Amino acid sequence: MRWGLVVVLTAAYPLLVYLGLGRFEPRWLALLLAALAVVRALASPRRDPFWWWAAAAAALLAAATALINQAMPLKVYPVVVNLGLLLLFGASLRHPPTVVERIARLTEPDLDASGVRYTRRVTQVWCSFFVLNGSLALFTACWGDDKLWALYNGLVAYVLMGGLMGGEWLVRRKVRAAQGTMP
Repeated sequence: MRWGLVVVLTAAYPLLVYLGLGRFEPRWLALLLAALAVVRALASPRRDPFWWWAAAAAALLAAATALINQAMPLKVYPVVVNLGLLLLFGASLRHPPTVVERIARLTEPDLDASGVRYTRRVTQVWCSFFVLNGSLALFTACWGDDKLWALYNGLVAYVLMGGLMGGEWLVRRKVRAAQGTMP
């Protein structure tokens, strides 16, 4: 329940910032970013170090926002999240098992060699997604207005992510059916 609330608040971050910018100085919204990052790190399953690194990055952005009282560091947060995920997924390509393989092994512990190759390819696809998504988030932060930034980072990016997840699920079903491994 607590983790679910944190996930919802994190997903709503762009909307909260967008609504807050018209009512509060950016330095006060920085408190939201810092608090959300710390709560997310505390609530993460097994107190995952990734979330502590994310909290540290959020704290730096919050401090920059408080110092200059400008919205830009708040708007760069989605870029930092994509960069962090790119580093996490990319590092797992160099030091297997990949992130996607670890997730796959939760439901299929005896993943065969073709499954490992497939999960590696999916990890590469996610790395490409994080590059593209982070680039678009940066573009909206630097050159878009607040409305475009909120629309892309608070809706479009999630739709694209869901589309990638759904598309991968369909491809996986097709691959498994072709291999005769579907029930």
